[in-house]
Amino acid sequence: MALLVPFCFIGMPGPPEMLIILVIAVLLFGKRLPEVGRSLGKGLIEFKKGIHGIEEEIESATNSISDDNSYEEPSDDLDEATAPKFEPPAGEV
Repeated sequence: MALLVPFCFIGMPGPPEMLIILVIAVLLFGKRLPEVGRSLGKGLIEFKKGIHGIEEEIESATNSISDDNSYEEPSDDLDEATAPKFEPPAGEV
């Protein structure tokens, strides 16, 4: 736990940190940077589509379960609930 204390105040990177990250990205990827950005964008779009599909599946499953579990009130036709009758064996009194 003591190892995490120095990192507890790190938040979102500000403008100077973003500039440093951009410079490092240009140095690492150079001419391929547009291609890398494009592939990251496509990956993000596919991820969002997948999440949206999962949300739709959960919603449709929830709706079908709630439709299947519709509760019907019991009819008042029965005056009294009947229990099975127990007759003792003929040999015992």
